[in-house]
Amino acid sequence: MTRRKTVMIGMVGVQLDSGVGPGRWERWRPTVNACRYPDLIVDRFELLHERDYTALAETLADDIVSVSPQTEVRRHVFDVDDPWDFEQVFGQLHDFSKSYAFDLDREDYLLHMTTGTHVHQICMFLLAESRHLPARLLQSSPPPKKRRTEPGTYRVIDLDLSKYDQLAARFESEHAAAMSLLKAGIQTRDADFNALIERIERVALASTAPILLTGPTGAGKTMLARRIFELAHSRKMVTGDFVEVNCATLRGDGAMSALFGHRRGAFTGAIEAREGLLKRADGGVIFLDEIGELGADEQAMLLRALESGRFLPVGADTEVESDFQLIAGSNRDLDAAVRDGDFREDLLARINLWHFRLPALAERPADIAPNVDFELAEYTRKSGRKVSFNRAARERFLQFATSPAATWRGNFRDLNASITRMATLAPGGRIDEATVEDEIARLQRAWQGRAQEGDKEKFLRRLMGEEAFAELDRFDRVQLADVVHVCRECQTLSEAGRRLFAVSREQKKSNNDADRPSKYLARFGLRFSDIKALRR
Repeated sequence: MTRRKTVMIGMVGVQLDSGVGPGRWERWRPTVNACRYPDLIVDRFELLHERDYTALAETLADDIVSVSPQTEVRRHVFDVDDPWDFEQVFGQLHDFSKSYAFDLDREDYLLHMTTGTHVHQICMFLLAESRHLPARLLQSSPPPKKRRTEPGTYRVIDLDLSKYDQLAARFESEHAAAMSLLKAGIQTRDADFNALIERIERVALASTAPILLTGPTGAGKTMLARRIFELAHSRKMVTGDFVEVNCATLRGDGAMSALFGHRRGAFTGAIEAREGLLKRADGGVIFLDEIGELGADEQAMLLRALESGRFLPVGADTEVESDFQLIAGSNRDLDAAVRDGDFREDLLARINLWHFRLPALAERPADIAPNVDFELAEYTRKSGRKVSFNRAARERFLQFATSPAATWRGNFRDLNASITRMATLAPGGRIDEATVEDEIARLQRAWQGRAQEGDKEKFLRRLMGEEAFAELDRFDRVQLADVVHVCRECQTLSEAGRRLFAVSREQKKSNNDADRPSKYLARFGLRFSDIKALRR
């Protein structure tokens, strides 16, 4: 079998590799000695050097050949104005990695990490980690002082962390802890939601750019924003505080002052100066919930603060600085708000770099059970009174909670309130079936009272798509939206047929309750299974 060639890539060490005359052989020169190890045959050395050190590179090339005749040395001029300039060094090394003809089928590559500036070493490490330089790392060390003529020792490090079980386990443990933190310790089971949280984790640990969280009211945007801050703070991504404000509560002249601060005497009643929430978030995170409720002036000022880190407090002549990360929340369709002229398009573009939509609770039936357990544990923690379900009661509540009849219009707010009510009324700290049945009836009455025609049409729009929905006559739109709404609430198509045609079916001798709604839906290209599959 033909031996694979070993190719070493290294930077000339201006200090460590220097030396002239016979005395140079009494020094430990890592570039030369990397080719002297008896158990490491280097077939080719790709020697990178700055133009000013061409003479040193030529001497090193000659010395390598003298100690290792089988080693071919190729020199590459590495031109940078400042070897400590990260951008220049990385750019040159990146260009080298793109232009070099790596032959992974026939050659193994080692990246000599001992020489060069720290900037050189960091850049080479990053390019090796990203596989732009598909090489293992070689770290060489000098021999004891009394044996300077010996080559010393070396270690080869493979950056494929999958080969290091303990390291892999440690990273997996940190990843699991981060995921648990973002989910408040809830063992969620919904695959799509877990994938969403995993993406958020990667962003939170890699970037302090704005994050936009959207989704219906009560979906957990505020809690998630705080958890993102806690995760970033634990990894020193941010060092300041978490500042939270609901923009729907900011109105009139007070909105600018609350966000950006004011100077003393800026307006009537401004007795003392105020720093503002953006300044308070300096070094930390500000969560602007319901950002779509901001006025035009506040949007313009916020955009400037995001782009420059500077803004002008009310009544001030001098701008102040604040280095903050923005997490924005909205239950509104901000794209529609832009079309309607209610939200700045340039601000949306600025905060929309990382956009995550939190699903409604009804879209995550698999996660309702662990959230029920979480809410019950939270009630126990806050009240100091331990409460639990009996088995039959828990099964009955979960059966209802995961059915289409449970719309969870208020999402986690509804669930929290429901658990709180049952836990408070539980006789002897045990939630029984009677308590559950009373709560189910209460939820159904509340949801029925809150159901609006606009919500029915909103669901129909998602079901059909914008184009097909726009082609419906107003008459068909209203009627079809109601039929679809009934289908959503029923377990079977036959049940929907009985509810939709309760009067006329009595006049028929035989009934196929599923046939009439099925044919009606088919006129619009819809099926009962499509309706049940879409849970939002």
